[in-house]
Amino acid sequence: MSKLKQLREKQNLTQEELSEKSTVSVRTIQRIEAGKDPKGYTLRVLAETLGVLEKELTHQPLEVEEKEDNEEPIPINYSKIKLINLSSLPFVVVPLLNILVPLLLMFTMKLKNPITKQIISLQIMWTIIAPIIFMLGIFLKLGRSFTLILIICLLLSNIYLILRNAVAIDQKKKLHYKLNFSMI
Repeated sequence: MSKLKQLREKQNLTQEELSEKSTVSVRTIQRIEAGKDPKGYTLRVLAETLGVLEKELTHQPLEVEEKEDNEEPIPINYSKIKLINLSSLPFVVVPLLNILVPLLLMFTMKLKNPITKQIISLQIMWTIIAPIIFMLGIFLKLGRSFTLILIICLLLSNIYLILRNAVAIDQKKKLHYKLNFSMI
């Protein structure tokens, strides 16, 4: 079975529906599903429409995640994993939302894999450690300007973690910063 057909069926799309969404002709989709590699514009449009990387539609080996209960393995969608990672970014100032939003996305997108669990575990760990560091800073009584700088440094550290992991997901298909254990 071709990669395009696997991805299309995984998203419950017919060839006609994929054609309408992507503006690629049904005949071209049929050719690609029969074994022809998509190229150029067609490759870009189909990858964008299906929410996958372009190389996932070519005949390069496709990385898969093992599904529980010995079911058929499913392809890893790194663009969705990156979205889950970046979903913490708008909520770095609101401590629990930086965990809840990615967790909610993980369950709605059905992406319970080690990478997404690590993303959420890292946010949980940061949410635990940041207030502790902040309280230590307050107890040292170094002044209001120090407290403000400490808050800014804590927020910037989380932003850096999120963005650095997003870059690593894009380039290496793994996280740059991760824990040696999972909290979920």
